[in-house]
Amino acid sequence: MRVIVADDDVLIREGVAALLERAGLTVVGQAGDGAHLLQLVRRLVPELVVVDIRMPPTNTTEGLDAARVIRREFPDIGILVLSAHVDVRHAIELLDGGHGIGYLLKTRVTNVEDFIDTLHRVANGAAIIDPALVSHLVCARRGDDELSVLSAREREVIALMAGGLSNAAIARRLSVMENTIEKHVHSIFCKLNLPANEDDHRRVRAVLTYLEAR
Repeated sequence: MRVIVADDDVLIREGVAALLERAGLTVVGQAGDGAHLLQLVRRLVPELVVVDIRMPPTNTTEGLDAARVIRREFPDIGILVLSAHVDVRHAIELLDGGHGIGYLLKTRVTNVEDFIDTLHRVANGAAIIDPALVSHLVCARRGDDELSVLSAREREVIALMAGGLSNAAIARRLSVMENTIEKHVHSIFCKLNLPANEDDHRRVRAVLTYLEAR
């Protein structure tokens, strides 16, 4: 898989690139700002872009802005946005773009196996939200919100869904049978009034509903 890494911090950028190379991915380019990232993407058209949410010149949302442009011009390129902080609004905005999108905190990079797995999932079309973001929202949740219809176990399941885990992986994490998780997921879709559609799309909408109900 061909990847472009963008981060204004050269140590982080080089570190992530080296990590990906050791994991068997091919880093075809590195960028320190949004403009250079777009130039590289247009010239090289990788399968995946890993980009910091904040980059020069203002260090606000240049990475996110570049991600929007990439999604518009190259809808099949997977995009993983890294952030140093939990940012609910930007995460929701990013993930509303649909498939092949991820939002992770930079601290997740240290768990190499999970990080590489996340990259492959995003490149293959998954939409993944950092579990810390979900946990942050759970703590802020009020009892009368839209998700009060979910059971405690269903909230656990949707939190793991937000982390990009498949039904089989969730089952292993919770030490239950996979068909039990399938029933919980179906129940979540029903309780959140998500009509039958492609399962991947419904999973994304379920997590977005979870994030927005605060």
